[in-house]
Amino acid sequence: MVNPIRWAVLGPGNIARRFATQLPTSQYGTLVAVGSSDAERARTFAEEFGAAESGDYDSVLNNPEVDAVYVATVHTSHAELTIAALRAGKHVLCEKPIAPNHGQAMAMVDAARAADRVLVEAYMYRFHPQTRKVLELVGDGTIGDLVHIDAAFSFATGRSEGRLFDPNLAGGGILDVGGYPVSYARAIAGAAVGKPFLDPASLTAKGSLDLGVDVWSVAQLTFPGGVTASARTGIRVSESSVTVYGSKGLITITDPWTLSEQPKITITVAGQEPQELIFEAKPYALEADGLAGAVGTGETAEMSLADTLGNAQALDAWRQAIGLRYPFETDDANIPTVSGLPLRVDDSTMRYGEIAGIGKRISRLVMGCDNQPNLSHASALFDNFYELGGNAFDTAYIYGGGNHEKLLGQWIRNRGIREDVVVITKGAHTPHCDPESITRQLLESLERQGTDYTDLYLMHRDNEDIPVGEFVDVLDEHVKAGRIKVFGGSNWSTERIDEANAYARQAGKQGFEVLSNHFGLAEAYDVPWKGCRHATDPESKRWLTERQVPLFPWSSQARGFFTGRARPDDRSDAELVRCYYSDENFERLRRAEKIGAEFGVAATAIALAFVLHQPFPTFPLFGPRSITETRSSIDALKVRLTPEQVAYLDLASD
Repeated sequence: MVNPIRWAVLGPGNIARRFATQLPTSQYGTLVAVGSSDAERARTFAEEFGAAESGDYDSVLNNPEVDAVYVATVHTSHAELTIAALRAGKHVLCEKPIAPNHGQAMAMVDAARAADRVLVEAYMYRFHPQTRKVLELVGDGTIGDLVHIDAAFSFATGRSEGRLFDPNLAGGGILDVGGYPVSYARAIAGAAVGKPFLDPASLTAKGSLDLGVDVWSVAQLTFPGGVTASARTGIRVSESSVTVYGSKGLITITDPWTLSEQPKITITVAGQEPQELIFEAKPYALEADGLAGAVGTGETAEMSLADTLGNAQALDAWRQAIGLRYPFETDDANIPTVSGLPLRVDDSTMRYGEIAGIGKRISRLVMGCDNQPNLSHASALFDNFYELGGNAFDTAYIYGGGNHEKLLGQWIRNRGIREDVVVITKGAHTPHCDPESITRQLLESLERQGTDYTDLYLMHRDNEDIPVGEFVDVLDEHVKAGRIKVFGGSNWSTERIDEANAYARQAGKQGFEVLSNHFGLAEAYDVPWKGCRHATDPESKRWLTERQVPLFPWSSQARGFFTGRARPDDRSDAELVRCYYSDENFERLRRAEKIGAEFGVAATAIALAFVLHQPFPTFPLFGPRSITETRSSIDALKVRLTPEQVAYLDLASD
């Protein structure tokens, strides 16, 4: 049963007018309130469309008579208003693009899931029967195998001013209407293989920029399996059409986006007479009913949150390909939280440990900073981890050519939390693994991060041709100078650590306090990169237990072995096969899946929980690419394994 939805419009502009005009024809929706930063505009709009209430955004969001809001403001205000609405307990239909970039979109999706409210990106064409029919025709092979998609949505504004020409408001064609052809191409490519959508394997583009925005651009997309697409958009040239090419024919869609009173498609198959199909529906009413139907069930089938995130990534890639980044998202910008609110830490789930000399508690999960494409993305991801109680971040001199250190440092400065976080800095990677390189790289790393010290310094590799005392000497000098609090070795042998600490004791200097080798539930038979070392063998485990050396293990989830993509018959990932494939590890996977089912979490969370339940201190590193991946790793903290379960996972018992 679908319940009626009482709607409020936020932002009474042109697109909101179309929504309000069609809403009375919906099955479940009525307009009850209008919100705006301009009280007079809100009142006038409310009177025109029969809404009982009008006011500013806060008054509308606090109105208990409002069930859902339609966010129809400028692009740059979507995220803040949407998150505020979700936290106020409202469902949200947010105009496209859901946000200017994938970083903001991630935070919005996470807020919807945390609030248990429906969030739908308002690509209204996706709810129209014409679109559904096109996807059905592609899926059932009416035009044969899918070959190519040609999609365009552009218009000529006839002016060079206003929001579309303002880079501070995320102007230009790609975000305003370019998402339509990209979204449709992804949906069509997905329909051909029986999926709701398919993300492109590659995207290239060229375009024309003026006044800091894109005015015309063409993108070429290639999907897994070889299907290609051309997407065009702009704000100074008019073109709107979609043509779908198959091995037996084509589908022509002359009105794919605005969907006038009776839009039509033409199906042309070789050797047959062309067939025309005409549709009649109100797309804005349909998207309102789509949200109503999703209340209680989760998400709409037409525009899922995963689809929204994929589209945001594709639009990021399109803008990056033509060199378009807005002033508010540059890597040296003071980017605020996506919600616009101060960070709010809830550390009820996070676990912590301590290491003598650091002087701060350390979250048992450590976020790796080597997967961040830009500051907007990094800020959203780091904010989320920090609010979940995570305060430890791992970076390295070589990551991203130094850019990842800059992103982390900029985020820390933007938030003003240097004394509240634990920063791990790695340097001295082969071939620059020598005392002189340690000093040079450390000073450069600190400059990139905009700080004068690192909490924990790790040598990224060892160079056994150099006497270990020379490394201790230079690291101890930096400790005394206040540039390093504690140091250790990554990919060092236990024998060399013992040798270094024996030298340090004899010389009265600080020794190696931590180790950062590969460790996890899956035993490693090889390592992914030259010069790496693992600690999954019994002897290393005994050494760590006897000495109680804190371990900061990398690849604790075995590079995807526990995600379900590792199967004995699938040997497509040569690295995964080389490092982890064995009967014993597949048995560990089976057992992790079994215990995961008991706890209601994924096998990856059980693999991480195994690391957290060792008889020596562990602070596993993980490198999420999205907030969703962060959440899945946080699940490991909720798992409390018994000693018997730990032994069972490690094949030490039946």
